[in-house]
Amino acid sequence: MTEDSSRDGYPVEDAFPHDSAALVAWLTTLVRNREYGTLANLRRARGRTNAHIRAGWYGGESHRDLFERMAFLFALYHQGRPTPAYGYGSLGSAAARIGDSVGRGPGDPGAQRLVDRVVVSRRVPWRHLQHTIVRLRSCDQLPPSWTRLTEDLILWNDRKARIAYQWSVDFHAPVHRSRPSGSSPQSR
Repeated sequence: MTEDSSRDGYPVEDAFPHDSAALVAWLTTLVRNREYGTLANLRRARGRTNAHIRAGWYGGESHRDLFERMAFLFALYHQGRPTPAYGYGSLGSAAARIGDSVGRGPGDPGAQRLVDRVVVSRRVPWRHLQHTIVRLRSCDQLPPSWTRLTEDLILWNDRKARIAYQWSVDFHAPVHRSRPSGSSPQSR
């Protein structure tokens, strides 16, 4: 891909596009191959390591910092885990899994406060996202889809995408319980 303009007679390339699926594939490979040193480097929030720089390249020119921070969140969740978790759903549906036997999601006051802090933020709420990932890990619950989370954060400030609103809707969605096989509504 080139622009019409050129620099010193050579065509100028457009910015590299981002690839969140490739980032997640690379990160899950680190877990699968037990590359604990690289994962430990990614957990270092301060200072740019080679691992952070490599993660940033998947974000292209526009989203390098966001991809480095996503790699940090991924490595934080996978600390000490032998198998990768791709996760599923949005951050809101993942946060609905936070809690214990007394209550989960909206029934857990801590989860409710956490989601409230996330969805009211104008800028990407990195600190609160980190707390959410740590809570999911401590509750032994699956994370959100890492690919979807990355794409959602890219669109965080897009008013038409309404990411924060969608996360809130997903968090408060009613839990659908499936009936055990062989039971009828009358036998309940």
